[in-house]
Amino acid sequence: MEAPKKGTTIQSLQIGIGIIDLIAKEGRPLKFTEICDLTKITKSNLYKYLNTLTQSGILYRDKESGSYILGSKLIEYGMAATAEENVIDRITPYMQEINAKCLSTVLYSIWTSNGPMIVKEVNVKQGYNIGAQVGTLLPVLSANGKVFATFLEDQVIDEWIQKELADLSEEKMIHFKEECKIIKEKEIAYAREPLVSNVSSVAFPVFNYKKQLLGAITVVGFSDLIPTHEEEELSQYLIRSSKEISATFGYKS
Repeated sequence: MEAPKKGTTIQSLQIGIGIIDLIAKEGRPLKFTEICDLTKITKSNLYKYLNTLTQSGILYRDKESGSYILGSKLIEYGMAATAEENVIDRITPYMQEINAKCLSTVLYSIWTSNGPMIVKEVNVKQGYNIGAQVGTLLPVLSANGKVFATFLEDQVIDEWIQKELADLSEEKMIHFKEECKIIKEKEIAYAREPLVSNVSSVAFPVFNYKKQLLGAITVVGFSDLIPTHEEEELSQYLIRSSKEISATFGYKS
């Protein structure tokens, strides 16, 4: 999606946000003198900022130590953001853009106890429909399945992987594990789709601010339309899209 246009900003608001960001990143209570040293803000101005942020509940000042920590108001904001965090609504515009760019079906899936399940499909242009519908469970050897096998750490998914790959030879199992290592580094996965012949897929993870896997977006289409390695132009576009989408949930790569 297009980045918002840069315009005039309120400098004092930026400074205030910078103070909040500093305390959050330090991860410990900070005294007035420490904040002053780290921000280089004059003592008179810093006092005004800290007093304003404390009165609003965004920061909390311990009466005994005088140290500042994040306040309850930020917790309220975080809870409100979480409650309103409808992942599908947020990612749908990106999926529509990817569909128009790739001319292929775009899927979003989440993890269930039975494996990755499609919960959203976008195919508004001339994308090829592989017959995968909302509610379809995807196999581990699909690009989508590989994303979950790589980034989701849970006993349930370990059991799913073992079950899915029970008939795989030792050599192919080694290759699968090596491929997962590459996926973890590159944050993009490829596969010749096991569900339909002559169809390939490429998938990338959607992370939240803790780098927890929210789900995976997959592009599925005729093999000649789908990239097979990260150096291709379409792969680079998808990698950029991946980072932009995860950034909307607070993830910083």
